[in-house]
Amino acid sequence: MIHAEQLGRRFSGQHLQDGYAVRDLSFHVRRGEVMGLLGPNGAGKSTTMKMLTCFIPPSAGTARINDIDISKTQDVRRILGYLPENAPSYADLDVTSHLRFIGRMHGLPAGTLNDRIHELAEVCGLRPVLKRRIDELSKGFRQRVGLAASMLHDPDCLILDEPTTGLDPNQVIEIRQLIRRLGEEKTVLLSSHVLSEVEAVCDRMMIIDGGRLQVIGTREELARQAEGGIIVHVSLRGDAEAFASALRQQFADCQIDADATQNGITHLLLRHPDADVALSEAAFHTAVAQQSVLLELRQQQTSLEDVFHKITGVSS
Repeated sequence: MIHAEQLGRRFSGQHLQDGYAVRDLSFHVRRGEVMGLLGPNGAGKSTTMKMLTCFIPPSAGTARINDIDISKTQDVRRILGYLPENAPSYADLDVTSHLRFIGRMHGLPAGTLNDRIHELAEVCGLRPVLKRRIDELSKGFRQRVGLAASMLHDPDCLILDEPTTGLDPNQVIEIRQLIRRLGEEKTVLLSSHVLSEVEAVCDRMMIIDGGRLQVIGTREELARQAEGGIIVHVSLRGDAEAFASALRQQFADCQIDADATQNGITHLLLRHPDADVALSEAAFHTAVAQQSVLLELRQQQTSLEDVFHKITGVSS
């Protein structure tokens, strides 16, 4: 649905390597998928979204939205919905008038447009403010208006930049649920600084830094790439040395660190550079074979915050 190939954007006069804010960016987002776009400030996220939404042309490479090249700006915009971080709106109009204007710009017939406004007012929680002027609304309600406007023409693809900015916790949950529902049949590319939000709604995610793609995949795949291996915690009552020796015979590259044994219980930390080896399974069978009592067997889970930090070298 979204297919970028060697996408790049150069700005003159910028303090960037060769002036490129985005360089050699290639990725694919499928229909029915929510993709998270992550990166530190200045990584190139906004530039990427502006190229995909035809606000600025690429300096190199290309991208296609539903098999339509982004050079065909009008055709792309017909099938694309875009919510920028601070969604523009006509502050002197009431919500209904604003949405009706946006709908007419998309060429929606009057009957269809009215039905669509009422449908999205329900979905986005706008019914209480349909007759209020936009400049009287809270930031959260303005964000909802922007989200409704981006979906008025029922686009095949949605690109959302910080969609829950300014929303209270209940509204955040509602918008996340809405994005998940939309992602079942549409293509959604979502950028957010709230890593828990990306983890909650995205099927896959990609991290860019310095204008380049660093990693792409599910949270588990990103964690394995960032960790560079697998870590397993084991606690057992039995012969820890025999357990470790037997495990090393199966995995020569396995590093085993043991804490001091207390009350007959030894805690071990198992590390292997290959994230795909069946280390947990092997540890279980080894403990059984050694007739040790296995009290804990836990594969270490790397958080998305840890992944982000390790890949970008900055705190989330």
